Amino acid sequence: MNQNGESVSLSQFQDKYVLVYFYPKALTPGCTTQACGLRDSKDELDALNVVVLGISPDQPKKLAQFVEKKALNFALLSDPEHQVADAFGVWGEKKFLGKTYDGIHRISFLIDTSGKIVAVFDKFKTSQHHQLIVDFLKG
Repeated sequence: MNQNGESVSLSQFQDKYVLVYFYPKALTPGCTTQACGLRDSKDELDALNVVVLGISPDQPKKLAQFVEKKALNFALLSDPEHQVADAFGVWGEKKFLGKTYDGIHRISFLIDTSGKIVAVFDKFKTSQHHQLIVDFLKG
């Protein structure tokens, strides 16, 4: 479900590249930086035929707050049971401040118009994520 409680599927975007990016939690500093970079790159991503879908364990209500507060111009998807994250292999053990817990790893997948994953981005600074995608597609 997206931030409006509507069902979203990759099959809705067959003629587009789809950037599926996983992020840990809405309205946190790193996730906000990453989302705002993608927001600000929308014209460039549109020109490259890219649709952006952000996925986190947050509920649609929290995602709607994130979209509204940061004026995001792409869909955020709710994955509270981490089924999609599990399917993409991005749910797992994390460490932060000496604690170990399960959560979403910040990884992005670029899916081409035929539904094939053509790139995986797993090492980047949140402030540079959008440029990494643009550079890859222009490359």
